Amino acid sequence: MEYEMLVLDLDGTLTNSKKELTEPTRKALLTIQEEGKKVVLASGRPINGVLPLARKLKLQKYGSYILSFNGARITRCLDGTDIYNRTLPKNVIPVIYELISSISGLDLLTYEGDNILSGISVNEYTQKEAFINKMAVRQLADFTSYIQFPINKLLVTGAPPILEKVMPILKGHFHSLLNIYRSEPYFLEIMPQNIDKAYSLQKLLSSIGMSSEQMICCGDGYNDISMIEYAGLGVAMENAQKIVRETADFITRSNDDDGILHVVNTFMRQKPSLAAAPE
Repeated sequence: MEYEMLVLDLDGTLTNSKKELTEPTRKALLTIQEEGKKVVLASGRPINGVLPLARKLKLQKYGSYILSFNGARITRCLDGTDIYNRTLPKNVIPVIYELISSISGLDLLTYEGDNILSGISVNEYTQKEAFINKMAVRQLADFTSYIQFPINKLLVTGAPPILEKVMPILKGHFHSLLNIYRSEPYFLEIMPQNIDKAYSLQKLLSSIGMSSEQMICCGDGYNDISMIEYAGLGVAMENAQKIVRETADFITRSNDDDGILHVVNTFMRQKPSLAAAPE
């Protein structure tokens, strides 16, 4: 099987522990796009948190794609068009805010442009989200009154033991209305119903006439499992959660050992040399 699309989670997968994209990996991803293959950056990050990496990889030039908010939005980089966009029901926001604000130590976030909007009180995990996305945090005095525009997701930040108790409460309250899960022990994602990376990739593949058998998906976290299972070749990083490694068809090197470069050289290139990689 010749693979035509490479789908990459960002944190813990494409970027190393310092949140950096290494130059050998960057050049390899430019090369396969030059050869006509597509790269998809698939992340829980908001789109503005993905764009810096998209620019480094020249996704606009090569007509590749961004899958942001864990799949709630798919953007065609060639012209910036959203080819898929799902938002949260507006009426759930005040209810979620009331539940989360009643529990000490938690914060509730969403996104607007280059800002992360904090609805309760900034904690260390909110600051971690700001660092990951290279976005500023803006504290809102009245979160529910301010959020009068469509949003793709809410994020609850807090200590893992607290989130472990909060998640079943939210799931029990909203049943099948929302998709609620932890992407990290300290991040609780609140998404539109049925949204995950695999579901959105199915929408993308259908729109461009490609099959899942032509796609490689690489990831390390819980929110990557669906796309790893869906892909023609599902790849887990060596540093991935155990359940992710057990799901995968192939385990590559760690994100600190250019694991994505190893995938490209093993499955997507006829010649391993990077000498001809475009700058």
